[in-house]
Amino acid sequence: MGSILSSKVQPDGKVIYEIAVDKEEALQLKGFVDNIYVVSEDAADIKSRISFRGKNEATKYFLIPRELREDIRKSKEVTCQRFDTKGKSIYVYLVDRIKI
Repeated sequence: MGSILSSKVQPDGKVIYEIAVDKEEALQLKGFVDNIYVVSEDAADIKSRISFRGKNEATKYFLIPRELREDIRKSKEVTCQRFDTKGKSIYVYLVDRIKI
C-alpha cells in the first residue's frame, strides 16, 4: 500500500504528487508510466456484493451497486486488472463509454 509523501499545486491547476509504493505494487504497473489513476481504499464507500451462480458456484459476478448503474449499457469490450496487496485484492474494470 502506498502513500503520498508530498504534493505541490502547479499554476495550471495540476497537482504534482510524490508517492511511495511497495516494490510489488510498482511491478504491477508493468512499466507503464502514462494514464495512471491514483485511488484510495478509504474512498470506496458504496457497498456491493459478489454473486455466485452455476454448478458448485463456479461463476462469480461482481455486482454493480444501483448508485453506479447509470450510463451503463451492454458492452463487448471490458478490460480488467487485479492488484494484489498483502491482505486484499483490488479489481478494476474499464468500460469504454464511447464504444457502447
